[in-house]
Amino acid sequence: MNIHQPTDRGYVPISDHALIGNLRTAALVSLDGSIESYCVPNFDSPSVFARILDKDKGGHFSITPRAPFTTKQNYFPSSNVLQTKFLNDKGVVNITDYLPRKPSSETNVPFLFWLIRRVEVVRGSFPLRMECAPAFDYARAKHTTEIIPDDSHPGEGQNKVLFRSDHLSLDLRFLGEHTMECVDDPIVDLKILDLTPKGHLGLSAYCDLDLTEGQVVTFILRTPPEAGPEAKLTPTTEKAQSLGLTNSYWNSWVRRSAYQGSWKEAVHRSALALKLLIFEPTGKSSPTFSLPEYIGGTRNWSSRLRISFILGLMVYFRASWIRDSSFTLYALIRLGYTYEANAYMEFIFERLKDKNPDGSLQIMYTIHGGKDLEEIELTHLDGHKGSKPVRIGNGAADHLQLDIYGELMDCVYLGQKFGKPLQPDLYPRMISFIQTLITLGGARRRVAIDRGEQAFTGCYAVPHATFGTGLRLADKRSLPCPKRNEWITARDELYEEIMLKAWNPELKCFGQSYEETNVLDSSVLIMPLVFFIQPSDPRFVNTLKQILKTPDRGGLTSNNLVYRYDVKKSDDGVGGEEGTFCLCTLWCIEALTRAGTYDKALLQRAISMFEDFLLYTNHVGLCTEEISEAGEGLGNAVQGFTHVTLISAAYNLSRTLGQVK
Repeated sequence: MNIHQPTDRGYVPISDHALIGNLRTAALVSLDGSIESYCVPNFDSPSVFARILDKDKGGHFSITPRAPFTTKQNYFPSSNVLQTKFLNDKGVVNITDYLPRKPSSETNVPFLFWLIRRVEVVRGSFPLRMECAPAFDYARAKHTTEIIPDDSHPGEGQNKVLFRSDHLSLDLRFLGEHTMECVDDPIVDLKILDLTPKGHLGLSAYCDLDLTEGQVVTFILRTPPEAGPEAKLTPTTEKAQSLGLTNSYWNSWVRRSAYQGSWKEAVHRSALALKLLIFEPTGKSSPTFSLPEYIGGTRNWSSRLRISFILGLMVYFRASWIRDSSFTLYALIRLGYTYEANAYMEFIFERLKDKNPDGSLQIMYTIHGGKDLEEIELTHLDGHKGSKPVRIGNGAADHLQLDIYGELMDCVYLGQKFGKPLQPDLYPRMISFIQTLITLGGARRRVAIDRGEQAFTGCYAVPHATFGTGLRLADKRSLPCPKRNEWITARDELYEEIMLKAWNPELKCFGQSYEETNVLDSSVLIMPLVFFIQPSDPRFVNTLKQILKTPDRGGLTSNNLVYRYDVKKSDDGVGGEEGTFCLCTLWCIEALTRAGTYDKALLQRAISMFEDFLLYTNHVGLCTEEISEAGEGLGNAVQGFTHVTLISAAYNLSRTLGQVK
């Protein structure tokens, strides 16, 4: 057995990754050509590659030069097909990465559960190394590795690699071809690679490639037939029925966009990223888990320890959050994607039919609609750059968060206004949920007072909007509203309570909570977005201006980026530090935009902040969850909620600029 020992390679920054996907799962591809994160066959399946969380034993599938090189990475135009280019004085090589999709019109083409990496030298020659080192079940499961004959290939004498664990098998095959006359097909010699000294629980595979101009090698990593159809591998299958159809699928999808405003390229890239995060059969998700909010710190899990805090710790997103629903729906509708909006509404409607015994909803569900999101620590993984602990699942799934009812009502209202009419049997459910909010909300506030817990301003502003949306829905659609007076009373009482208890008359701003009005919290920026307050109201404008000050002057804004709150002043039970929050920055831009209708100086600040924010998207236009003081991407990547809010901010800013002359 030919054993080869590898060279060391450290962590690549979180933002130095791009994303590919097929609406069932997704993979992160690093700037140096490594698959760093991949769960198969679905978003919430156990990982087979997780190098981004453990550089030694997390698992990877890399294609990297064996000579000094520079690198560039880009998506095909209007597509999620990714190209990584390696360059040096002697040659240039392109690696094209994608998970196959087929256009809806191609009914005879099967769904391929493959990960495809096409390597082509376009100038000179280039020495490369391919390593495929799966680490099954979050690097917890042992596996066997065999190099065996490939009976799916039309030629003879070609091998493949078969990886087998107890619950999943993968096979790695390849196609060699040439695109120029007088050039031979490339030689590919698959060999065994031993990474067990680094902690791997099974052997891996590698090959060294010495390719010249015109030579192409396509690697295909496939799941077993039971997870997808068995198909013969031929150049025609790979190129004509896979790459071409996949690129056509994304091109066709982008062309459906109705967006005609400014920053169109950034908006469409965000739309493509958002589409990648949608689990097609049910809802939406995200491809990564347990990435740190601060390198070396502990803020790298998803438990929302603050029961009442609207933002939470959004790190592990391989689930569907009720809170995200209205924002996602709004973005899809504004871009003209009514089909996706309607499909997403169907997923939400199904959750409404499965209430908890007390009449409440969970704050999140699995991407399949389930309620079980057990939180588990993976203590054997190092964590990105040593940021521990690594967690999967979410122990906060059953926490009470009152803001989800406001998001839910907005979701239903937007859905029935721009998409399908409200189903007759759902309106009574909506009435019951508003009644549940009145009961649980009042009880929750009483318990908080009795226990000395904080009542967070941002949390209560959203439920206030629930009552207004419910009343608007009833009035616009001439629906019965037997509890109208009770809703109005609850809305007005909550409004007066927030105005009285959350307002700091000395600082002239809204505080983080009723108990700590001297502490700023950027969650209050959502107030005008949910129609709790007019954006021109002096109380909100003063709060906005206070947030826009630097931390040294008592604000939350640094370099045109906004922190959630000052972790030194606010004890959230987590500890450690964090970066500026992309979501908060974009909420600030939206708030400035709405207030800028009445004050052009604020509108100019919104433009400046938005332009600056776009500079912090990564090299392919994707967003992380947070940004460090040094400009490094942190937290969840790719962050769907950030892209949703980017679309909303661009839409409203562009529209306002067209209205205000």
